[in-house]
Amino acid sequence: MKILHLDSGREMRGGQWQVLRLLDGLAAAGVESTLLARRRSPLFEAASRKRWNVEPLSAAHILACARRHDLIHAHDARSHTLALIAPGTPLVVSRRVAFPIRSFWKYQRPRRFLAVSEYVKSMLREAGIPEEKIDVVYDGVPLLEPRGGTAVLAVDNSSDPQKGAALAARAAEMAHVPLRFAADLERDLADAALFVYITHSEGLGSAVLLAMSAGVPVVASGVGGLREIIHSGENGLLVENSVPAIAGAIRRLLDDPDFAARLGLAGRRTIETNFTADCMVRRTMEVYCRVLS
Repeated sequence: MKILHLDSGREMRGGQWQVLRLLDGLAAAGVESTLLARRRSPLFEAASRKRWNVEPLSAAHILACARRHDLIHAHDARSHTLALIAPGTPLVVSRRVAFPIRSFWKYQRPRRFLAVSEYVKSMLREAGIPEEKIDVVYDGVPLLEPRGGTAVLAVDNSSDPQKGAALAARAAEMAHVPLRFAADLERDLADAALFVYITHSEGLGSAVLLAMSAGVPVVASGVGGLREIIHSGENGLLVENSVPAIAGAIRRLLDDPDFAARLGLAGRRTIETNFTADCMVRRTMEVYCRVLS
């Protein structure tokens, strides 16, 4: 099996980390992959350091590589559009975002869609995509070593209007705790007592998965695919997007360390059961096999 992966991301966000983990897992399973990504993007550089077969993303490279591969996997909306120039190769498209679909014409071409959550799957169905063409493949994360720390951690997503970094910062101020924005989430989780993830729209929430993997209790917005990860009060806390609600959840966990520890342990078990990188790779390969059978 030979898979051509397309990703147009300029930054190393959740989707790009999933591509990199998928390439690792496919290689371990004996699947040959080629990645086309933006030259000098973080994903391009990371894949190059791992010595994966990676080339610049362009129409010419797509046409040249498509003939040598069994299937194209487009990992974002722009690469989905670019993949349409190679109609002779079966196309699988990952859909990670919780935005309405506005260009339905391009959604007729793919053989399968990989929705990152049941919530995203429902949005695809509402846009007219037949249910039999949609598979839910949750993000997968590595299992991190739980350590414990004192920091109240968040991600700096202030450049995205759908995210809530400013709201999280105001809530932390109301809760009278300093909020630290992670520079490298996987590394910084080792020092975290609590992870705060506030957003107005979310396909799933891979940063939340990573925090739960490390056994760090999570306060997150009760929106989108986050409701499929977190059962509030059992393996994390879901809150409405208001400063008092977020601040109250932060204080509840910091003031009750036994409760916080129970949520962190349950969150870790959630990842072990459904959200490992191995699960993500296996489910993706199952889709590839169905498309090519």
